[in-house]
Amino acid sequence: MAAATAHAAPALQPAQLAVVINDDEPNSVELGEYYRTARGIPDANIVHVRIPGKPRSLNAEQFAQLKAEIDGKLTAEVQAVLMVWTAPYAVGCNGITAAYALGYDEQQCVKTCAPGKPSPYFNASVMPRQVQQGMRLAMLLPTDSVEEGKALIDRGKASGFRVSNAGAYYLVTSEKPRNSRAQFFPKSGTIPQRKLTIHTLQADALEGKRDIMIYQTGKARVPKLDTLQFLPGALADHLTSVGGDLLGEGQMSSLQWLQAGATASYGTVSEPCNFWQKFPNPAVLLRHYANGSTAIEAYWRSVAWPAQGVFIGEPLAAPYRR
Repeated sequence: MAAATAHAAPALQPAQLAVVINDDEPNSVELGEYYRTARGIPDANIVHVRIPGKPRSLNAEQFAQLKAEIDGKLTAEVQAVLMVWTAPYAVGCNGITAAYALGYDEQQCVKTCAPGKPSPYFNASVMPRQVQQGMRLAMLLPTDSVEEGKALIDRGKASGFRVSNAGAYYLVTSEKPRNSRAQFFPKSGTIPQRKLTIHTLQADALEGKRDIMIYQTGKARVPKLDTLQFLPGALADHLTSVGGDLLGEGQMSSLQWLQAGATASYGTVSEPCNFWQKFPNPAVLLRHYANGSTAIEAYWRSVAWPAQGVFIGEPLAAPYRR
């Protein structure tokens, strides 16, 4: 486990994060202001846009206009943006957070099951603009419920106060096609410096666990979430086709992880097939998060081909930053 306690990369600071508020959505306005206050985001980093109707997806032209509007209001110091809304979460077949950070990948939409373009930020140990000029990471803060949104923000902030004894859980399930990243599950053991115990299990679900910092599995729907307790800063995701179709009904939405108490998650918005590269790599995610990266940095560093993915949650959560 030595790799998980190696030298930490510089972590994102509040002054390097912009908050994008949709003035056409009252929940976005309220939660954007709550987040600004909670995290001490500079006023200059608050961007107001208008996206009427809460569309689930934008076309390439609509997205280009939105991105240009956001970018035009940001200083060079900003290295990441938090979009305060649930929808839109897609740009064609791309996740909106990936399209924002890396540019809209039209070729991926010709065949969504084709390999993706490599992310220059995969397993990086530096800030975004050091790997690609002008690159800014992106994450969505869901706004369907103001109460849940504020609780999510509070969990992220609370993650920085103290390190609890925690568990990182990796499940090899009976849904074999969704186990493509099980080869990267860390071995069961402990990281004493982080008070973190790793549990790699053959099981379809966790039940009754109260110490969850990481939960990664492969299922179309993950049961028994209501029996679990996630610690502040917890990361959780499931490898399935369209977990990032946040308001879809075909499979479990990644939003359910946040509703269950996780602080950040990830899912794909279109059929990716089960390339492990299109999902968070467990070993890379654990290493960077345990080394003090923020949630947005650790998640972005863990996905090799992120074009179809959407990152959601509270970006500055960092339980192991010291």
